[in-house]
Amino acid sequence: MSGRVLVTAALPYANGSIHLGHMLEAIQTDVHVRARKLAGEDVVFMWAADTHGTPIELRARKEGITPEALITRAHAEHAGVFRDFNIGSDIYHTTHSDETRIHAEAIYAAMKAGGYIHTRVTSQLYCPNDERFLPDRFVRGECPKCGALDQYGDSCEKCGSTYSPTELKDPHCSICGTTPEARDSEHLFVALGQHEAFLREWLRSPEEGGRTRLQPSVRNYVMRWVEEGLRDWDISRDPPYFGFSIPGYEGKKFFYVWFDAPVGYIGATQRWCDDQGHKLDDYWRDDAEIVHVIGKDIVYFHCLFWPAMLHTAGYTTPSRVQVHGWLTVNGEKMSKARGTFILARTYLEHLPADYLRYYFAAKLGGDQDDIDLSMEDFANRVNADLVNKAANLASRCVKFVHGRLNAQLGLPAADAAPLLARAAERLALVPGLYREFESGKALRLAIEIAEDLNQFVTESAPWKLATSDPERARAVCSAAIYAGKIIAAILKPVLPAWAEKTERMLLLPAPLTFANAADPLPADHMIGAYEVLAERLDPAGLAAIVEASKETLGGPAAVEGAAGAEGAEAAEAPTYTVEPLTAEASIDGFKGVDLRVGKVLTCVRVKGSDKLLQLSVDLGPLGSRTIFSGIALSYAPEQLVGKHVVVFANLKPRKMRFGLSEGMILAAGASDDAVTVIELDGRSRPGDRIS
Repeated sequence: MSGRVLVTAALPYANGSIHLGHMLEAIQTDVHVRARKLAGEDVVFMWAADTHGTPIELRARKEGITPEALITRAHAEHAGVFRDFNIGSDIYHTTHSDETRIHAEAIYAAMKAGGYIHTRVTSQLYCPNDERFLPDRFVRGECPKCGALDQYGDSCEKCGSTYSPTELKDPHCSICGTTPEARDSEHLFVALGQHEAFLREWLRSPEEGGRTRLQPSVRNYVMRWVEEGLRDWDISRDPPYFGFSIPGYEGKKFFYVWFDAPVGYIGATQRWCDDQGHKLDDYWRDDAEIVHVIGKDIVYFHCLFWPAMLHTAGYTTPSRVQVHGWLTVNGEKMSKARGTFILARTYLEHLPADYLRYYFAAKLGGDQDDIDLSMEDFANRVNADLVNKAANLASRCVKFVHGRLNAQLGLPAADAAPLLARAAERLALVPGLYREFESGKALRLAIEIAEDLNQFVTESAPWKLATSDPERARAVCSAAIYAGKIIAAILKPVLPAWAEKTERMLLLPAPLTFANAADPLPADHMIGAYEVLAERLDPAGLAAIVEASKETLGGPAAVEGAAGAEGAEAAEAPTYTVEPLTAEASIDGFKGVDLRVGKVLTCVRVKGSDKLLQLSVDLGPLGSRTIFSGIALSYAPEQLVGKHVVVFANLKPRKMRFGLSEGMILAAGASDDAVTVIELDGRSRPGDRIS
């Protein structure tokens, strides 16, 4: 490897404002980049706004402006939010650029020359009122599989089935409501199946001699698509469309947004290289390490289409694709009515960015589990970790030394040596943790150092020794301040302002890095006055964010939590029936059932059965289990991977013709096609007993 590292985050779409879901990924990427730079690596963060597609064209038309004006406005808004959240990308470019167009055309030309592109006539839904072919997401109707109403043209949110828009029952245009009609149109396709050999090699697991490009669960997820057979990929769209014309089809066919959007990574790099005097080939034609950070909803594009495109055209393929989960708020999907669809700018109007940076980074790890922003946990964690522990350690000792001991440090107390040695050992682990996206574990080490030294300071009580034994008081506080320097270095990728304040307070000769944070300070080193590092987070600020985020007054959130008769009257009468309760039972009847937390590692359909899924479920120290579950009519396999579920763990194994089932996953539902698996909070640990 060349030693150069290029990191990207997924490109935010320029059709709306930045919300906290976007910020989860932006913060994760920024922390990873800052930590690797702090470790002395040559790292750049290339980024851009995703600016093409039908939604952009339609919104611009609705507002009476050009698409160019719309994306320029959105780009400025996005850039301002990211700046105020201290996201330190080296560039935030746009996919609507000459740089992106040139590289998209180069990749297209290489794929065409390689014989990977062909044309064929397809039948698509056309809206005669809007005079346009309708993208999948602009058609709604009844799911052809389960009958659910008002579903998208490509997949059903209820049963998880995928299908063609022409299979929808009673379809309508989501723009105007008109019933669309089928019309033929010629389109360009990439024969993705011709790239199968390369993709299998690219996706090889470490056990097979490959690099760790994907998390194991993500790799298994992607390999299922490969095993099922790779479908041709339609890369063209008909006008009206906002995007780049396909060479040879100027004004008649446009690149599908998912063809040119990832090329925006290269386009942004090109612009940055041109501006900074670097060479693009050092990153995209050499052996640089390329890391993509994405959400799990766009894995297909980044782990199949994108590496195939790059490989064909001779560009560097990704070294790693790091996939994170979705953001929920207070345990639920983000909702405008409940005030939990929170815009990043709304958050910033009420609270400092650093609190959210810390909370997200403290919860994120190397897996793809969903992350919940619990407002109560948010306040508790910030106040406990940052205010009561890390900031408290610096505050009590810097203030004391500066005000009572002439602002002069001494040698750290000898009896603190084991604690300081342990702090240095923890610091040594930090670069590797951040490199593997384990920011939560890295931050935990910083808080453990703060806990150790706070206890040492409390037990030593230097404030009682200021007169009788000032040198002992100085030695105790010097040990704590030295530890605070290490803590600041660990926090620096997440809270750069905290580190900068520490550098000023301690009058350090050079900025903190992982390499110098454990260096001793001279025995007579002078320090400056204390600067506030963190202040208690007022829960009222969180309540104000939720209130400001509500789409309407009097919506569901207005009666949420209502008690007594008023709450009962607000609830609608059920329109369905359920089985009656069985006879009352005592708690003893439950003793023989051992329910455990299980994490779904893999999930595949069972050949020869329409109803069964085969799951591999992790029970932590209890090992993994193979479980056959009759939920295939309600769930696509990929919907369950990574979920934390309830497992009837001591159920006697059952031999089936498909294999041995070693437990049961708990679910609810009146029929096979309307089953809901019981999901647990991602913080639950596999193997823990449920009682």
